[in-house]
Amino acid sequence: MNFGQKLKDIRKAQGLSQEQLAEKIGVSRQAITKWETGRGLPDMENMMILAEIFKTTLDELVSEAMPEHQTVTAPVWHSETVYDVDMRMHFDIHIGAANRLTVCSGDDEKLRVDFASETMENIGSLFKVKLDEKQQKLDVDCIKKDGVSRYEAADALWVTITLPKGFTAHCEVAASVHELCLTDLTLDRLEYDGDAQRILVRNCCGGIDLTSRTDYDITVDGLRGCLDINQWKATAILHISETADFRVQNRGRGCQVFVQKDGDPAEICGSENSENILSVSGMKSELIVDLV
Repeated sequence: MNFGQKLKDIRKAQGLSQEQLAEKIGVSRQAITKWETGRGLPDMENMMILAEIFKTTLDELVSEAMPEHQTVTAPVWHSETVYDVDMRMHFDIHIGAANRLTVCSGDDEKLRVDFASETMENIGSLFKVKLDEKQQKLDVDCIKKDGVSRYEAADALWVTITLPKGFTAHCEVAASVHELCLTDLTLDRLEYDGDAQRILVRNCCGGIDLTSRTDYDITVDGLRGCLDINQWKATAILHISETADFRVQNRGRGCQVFVQKDGDPAEICGSENSENILSVSGMKSELIVDLV
């Protein structure tokens, strides 16, 4: 559990709202929101105050203070495949199992697939990329050698896909990961089909479709476009700023949408005419919009 989630759980367990906790510390409610959503950390003085409020030790609190993604952003071994793109294309990408998948946009005319790991020294020989271009479509298959188990890949492999911003029309991605990061992404539409325990959508422009039969925990920090969550008998909890301008659509069969703030029912403050849309589709699924 990362620090933000731990802080949120402890606060709720003690029956404190964000406003009440902020008043006890002497900070703004927005500061508490930043800490709980992983967009910032309290300084040492505020850490000590938190430890005192929650009747815990500073060591126990600080041990969770580094965001989870910071433990995986500097792996030791890399293997990168680069492919030149000279026209707008449809990318169809199959990853398989991985611990973390990041999809972002790059400013040059290249598709980049980067494998990284802290434990797989010979990663360049364990994972390969197969490319097959057909007219305006590029199939990208990430292939692991027979000696690598799915469990090993899910535990120790990080994959970063960098799409050429000016040459990406549509991208389909199939994978099974613990963490999916869609960040600084600009394209017409991205379709993700697969599992992901945690999803981060940050500074993205375009349509994003997420499809799964399992639950999702999604944080949205900057989206211009439509986010559609397509699930079968599953629940998606979506954390988004209460000041974000968006509207919610229920396009599923037997699906339900709930909006909450600090665990209590709430109303969305966005414009009914907003071009930014959060939607649920699929069958008998739930979308919980958690305003932070």
